[in-house]
Amino acid sequence: MTLDWSIVWQHRADLAQGAGMTVLLTVLTMVIAVPGGILLALMRLSNSRLLSTTSACFVEFFRNLPLILLVYWAFYVMPVFMNIQFSAFATGLVALCLNVSAYNSETFRAGINSIRKGQMEAGIAMGMSRWQAMRQIVIPQAWRRVLPVLASTWVSLFKDTSLVSVIAVGELAHVALQIRSQSFRVLEMLTAMAVIYWLMGYPQAKLADWVQKKFEVKE
Repeated sequence: MTLDWSIVWQHRADLAQGAGMTVLLTVLTMVIAVPGGILLALMRLSNSRLLSTTSACFVEFFRNLPLILLVYWAFYVMPVFMNIQFSAFATGLVALCLNVSAYNSETFRAGINSIRKGQMEAGIAMGMSRWQAMRQIVIPQAWRRVLPVLASTWVSLFKDTSLVSVIAVGELAHVALQIRSQSFRVLEMLTAMAVIYWLMGYPQAKLADWVQKKFEVKE
């Protein structure tokens, strides 16, 4: 078997563009899914039965669907039943945001529930509304507790963005597989894809470890 690693260098621009798309998908997903998760968590903890039930149904539905199935559903089913047509990139982003928002919601809910109720009650006793006490006392403390989990979610999401390659989103996995099919250089391209993912993912994993140690809360 003759290997030709020059194929990787020849397509370096395409691979770099795909890697950039992977990072863009990850960033945009977290920009949307973090406030989305906070909103869903607050709805779940609301005294309103309607808001709480709506949030619970959303979270339990999207959290328990395989992401790959959600991507296919958004791309093939939504246009048919809802008359909504997105580009491949927008579809992938929607699927990722729905899935990650559901996970972030439970992360934030656990963080909020970990704060002693007495702190909320003390804020209310000082004349704050329930929302003011939540915003000024509970959420800042909960944020510190959930930050390490969100860092791990980021690392996981970075790899999961490759799943949107199945609907032709031009991120790293899709670009590498396209080059593989055109050049018939399977080993070289899959190895290059793995190396690029590792080079981008390892520093992020180490950063997540640092965040875990830095912001670890010990009772």
